[in-house]
Amino acid sequence: MLRGTAFFAAVVLAMALLAAWPHAASAMGNGTAAPDIAGDSWINSKPLTINGLKGRVVLVEFWTYG
Repeated sequence: MLRGTAFFAAVVLAMALLAAWPHAASAMGNGTAAPDIAGDSWINSKPLTINGLKGRVVLVEFWTYG
């Protein structure tokens, strides 16, 4: 009985995720320019822009003191 309920819940969750998938992907699709990142200070470089990074692979890591 518990196994059947868990299976049913998994199927319902999968259907909900599939139904929401196109809407989540439409927020920013291919060919859409990324917004510029603003910050107070830059460490080890001058401020970077999206146009200056065009054609490069970029890793962005956000962190804060907590």
